[in-house]
Amino acid sequence: MKIAVMAAGAVGGYFGARLAAAGHDVAFIARGKHLEAIRNRGLHIQSELGDLQLKEVNATDDPAQVGPVDIVIFAVKLWSTEDSIRACRPMLGQDTAVISFQNGVESSAVIRSELGAKHSMTGSAYISSVISEPGVIQHFGNFAKLVFGEDDNRPSDRACAFQKACQNSGIDAIIPDDIRVAHWEKFVGLATLSGVTTATRSSIGAILADPQMTATYRATMSEIVAIAKAQGISLPDGIVDRVMKFAASLPPGMTASSLKDLENGYRLETPWLTGSVVRMGRELNIPTPVNDTLNSILRPFENGG
Repeated sequence: MKIAVMAAGAVGGYFGARLAAAGHDVAFIARGKHLEAIRNRGLHIQSELGDLQLKEVNATDDPAQVGPVDIVIFAVKLWSTEDSIRACRPMLGQDTAVISFQNGVESSAVIRSELGAKHSMTGSAYISSVISEPGVIQHFGNFAKLVFGEDDNRPSDRACAFQKACQNSGIDAIIPDDIRVAHWEKFVGLATLSGVTTATRSSIGAILADPQMTATYRATMSEIVAIAKAQGISLPDGIVDRVMKFAASLPPGMTASSLKDLENGYRLETPWLTGSVVRMGRELNIPTPVNDTLNSILRPFENGG
């Protein structure tokens, strides 16, 4: 397949590199020192699932140089969503799918609005990774999975073709029965992990070792589940217990990437995570007192510095 990665950060860079190593035609959109390093030294993946060094990499900061592709792996930071979606236009062919693998739950709607419904697919990425230095992506743990599907859950040749390409590249790839449910299941866990670990400056192990913090974690999640159900998302019964069990299985030192961004003085994605929970709660008249508090704690740091 011909695939574009917008952009070659910790998520897009990892999965794009796996696809490129398997022989797919992958173009990486990057910028700054990261782009310079990829052009000069290639793209290096450090991972428990196997290190990878791509020496010859098609990398650019201009999507127009890429041309039409089959799939766009869309994985930019949430504050860059609108501008980056518009930048994808030169890479659209008749049946190109732009799949958002971002952290929030609203990007696919933006893709549909900007590019048209036929170019939108919804996805979720399950991976813990960072750009450890320009041109180098460090993958933590042994899980790296993509979940994606058409927005209306219809079977499609392009979704199946991308699933096959991922699986042949050693990537765990799933097309669920209901992509909206799958998307929100991830958001329930991610938004909770982000909000609580970042606001408390604590790892998941420290949070779950303290009964009061554990109660806060569960309450945060329960509010998000209530919002999903109010929007008609048929989350399974017992999802809070299931996600709590998953949280307990994580490495004790794990935190959300937003805490690392906070510690480094970087801009945060929290307005599209905890912040979006608060906004949706107000729109739906659903109380979100715990998320309100977490969001108030983090608001002064949203723009970094």
